[in-house]
Amino acid sequence: MVLRKTALGAAAVVAVAALALAGCTGTPKGQTSGPSELSLDLTKLATTTPAGTEPVDQLKWNLPYEPSSIDPIFTWNYAENTVTANLCESLMRIKPDLSIEPGLASKVETPDDTTLVYTIRDGVTFWDGNPLTAEDVAYSLQRQIGPDTKSYWSDYFHNVASATVTGPLQVTVKLSKPDVLFAQAMSSAAGAIVEKAVVEADGQAFGTPKGNLQCTGPFKVGAWNSGKSLTLERNDAYWDSSVKPKVKEISFSFIADESTAINALRTGDVDGQFFYLPPAGLSQLQKSDKVTTTFGKSFVFWTLAAINKDGAMGDEKIRQALSLAIDRSALTKVVFQGAGIPAPTIAGPDMWGYGKDEFSAAYKKFDVKPDLEKAKKLVEEAGSPKTPIVLAVQGSSAVHEQTASVIQAAGQAIGLNVQTKVIPVEQFGNLYFDPTARKGLDGFFTTNYGDFADPLGVYSFFESTNSHDYIQWNGADEQIAKALQTTDDAERAKLVVDIQEKVTQGLPWIPLAYEPTTMIQNKRISGAVPSFAYLYSPWAVAIGGTK
Repeated sequence: MVLRKTALGAAAVVAVAALALAGCTGTPKGQTSGPSELSLDLTKLATTTPAGTEPVDQLKWNLPYEPSSIDPIFTWNYAENTVTANLCESLMRIKPDLSIEPGLASKVETPDDTTLVYTIRDGVTFWDGNPLTAEDVAYSLQRQIGPDTKSYWSDYFHNVASATVTGPLQVTVKLSKPDVLFAQAMSSAAGAIVEKAVVEADGQAFGTPKGNLQCTGPFKVGAWNSGKSLTLERNDAYWDSSVKPKVKEISFSFIADESTAINALRTGDVDGQFFYLPPAGLSQLQKSDKVTTTFGKSFVFWTLAAINKDGAMGDEKIRQALSLAIDRSALTKVVFQGAGIPAPTIAGPDMWGYGKDEFSAAYKKFDVKPDLEKAKKLVEEAGSPKTPIVLAVQGSSAVHEQTASVIQAAGQAIGLNVQTKVIPVEQFGNLYFDPTARKGLDGFFTTNYGDFADPLGVYSFFESTNSHDYIQWNGADEQIAKALQTTDDAERAKLVVDIQEKVTQGLPWIPLAYEPTTMIQNKRISGAVPSFAYLYSPWAVAIGGTK
């Protein structure tokens, strides 16, 4: 075990921050295209880019890694969902502005708080020409119900008792108790519909390079050459006549090395990519006259999760002190090259899909300004622990290393000994689920996100039964349970505001920054959706060439 002390002094933080990127003018909302400083405003992030006007034979888009599966129930990650968003449609659809509208369900009715009745669109076909049926819909949901399901989306199905066909084009979902997150989750890949007969015929090969995939979206699977590329073809029989994709073929490459990906974008070998963390070469892309860089609305946040209830970070006062000492404005400039927004709370304003007045008023009470004197007092009240606080840093990640340096400097300023331990990238994911992997560690950095515009979708992470509550914080169980069953938006907003207050006070996770979607497009094209909706709805349908 190697502990690294690489603290970046406060003066160094300020000096580096002075060299960081800050503001741009004269370009469309959320978009930059040329040398500029960058300063992001939560109220000015993009949801769309101008629709392309010309036909495109082939769109070349890069993914940071190759998907392991494109079966929707196994796609809870960036590359997988970037692909399936154009392939497999859900019962509901998340729009570019992050609101929700009907998708494969033309409507949904709720005769009571535990019943949802979905009317399935007539005339929809799978790519093979077979009609979409209520049986396909019920089957797609049933795959995710029960303790034995392997779906990555099973959390949204914990309270689902059944999904049954109740009419020729009707499926009824019965809940064991009210659950406001389930209905909204039907706009994500959790609500994606596949063809029953093909899944049963393919078995475990379904959605892999060795099997098939049958969905209803505006693009269909062409060829998947494992290790090389994945090609989508336009579905000219697509049911939605209002959508006419101009792109004939999307070819996904799998360039994992960031510098290589950036060079491919700058040279035109790749037409576009979504970055979920600011690339080290972001300034190069912003200076390029070959591409546009667009920052979109997002549910993504960067946070420090406390994971050892018996260590220093198990003490609420130490977590509060460390949070108060962090200069989030400097962090977003240094670590995120300006492509981040200081976060006083876990769930940011883009998640306020309802109760905006209540959330806005509550949000104004939180501050991101450091308060070292108050932080020092909290450390003293906690007994001024000398035991090191050990943070896991993902190997080969500049964002992790630089964030750790900022936090080490903050800890040093208030008398805390913050150290780091490098975890190889291939092992870092174990920290989320394996208690033995977290042994000897006090915290780790994580990029996380909600799936739709409801802060409860994130704050429910901290219910005592949820695997994300690593320190058994249990500070808002009663309120979370009540909010999950509160279908009235106004009443739920009041409850979630209270939950937010408790989470932000208790800090089981310390919020650091909000991460807008960073999207790069070659100037030969336009129209890709830059908001977080790109993960769950067809982000490429408006792409076309530019004159």
